[in-house]
Amino acid sequence: MKYDAASGRAKGDEFRLDAYLPYRLSVASNAVSGLIARSYQDRFALSVPQWRVICVLAEDGGLTQGQIVARTVMDKVTVSRAAQGLLKRHLVVRSEHHADGRSHVLALTEEGSSLHGEIAPLALAYEAALIAGLAPQDVALLKRLLTRLQAAAGQLAGDVSI
Repeated sequence: MKYDAASGRAKGDEFRLDAYLPYRLSVASNAVSGLIARSYQDRFALSVPQWRVICVLAEDGGLTQGQIVARTVMDKVTVSRAAQGLLKRHLVVRSEHHADGRSHVLALTEEGSSLHGEIAPLALAYEAALIAGLAPQDVALLKRLLTRLQAAAGQLAGDVSI
């Protein structure tokens, strides 16, 4: 039987869910996200989307919800719910957008910045624990490959013929 290097399967093999790359990516992502989500929820009463919003505001400064959607690749409803929760907790503040009266800018409050500063080292510790068994060059390769897969998915999203 011939081997197909692109898929990692023997040619003619039937579909096997455990060998299907999109499934493996989803399972791995869910496992990592679930672990981290429990930690953020238990210790800080934050959802993963709320943490992502805090992170992008800490990195980029004030952003509109549309900019947060683009930056995080989360849908509008998820970003809106996360923002509402953060507003209620006074972790972010909303102000008028100077160039677009229909839009608002979200920014971290001092309390939000402080919370980011508290959680960021823990997030990095989780990452370190997750990759502890991988060589640095493997981690770098994994990050490059994930970026390439994300770009390929973006391109394919425009091709509905597949």
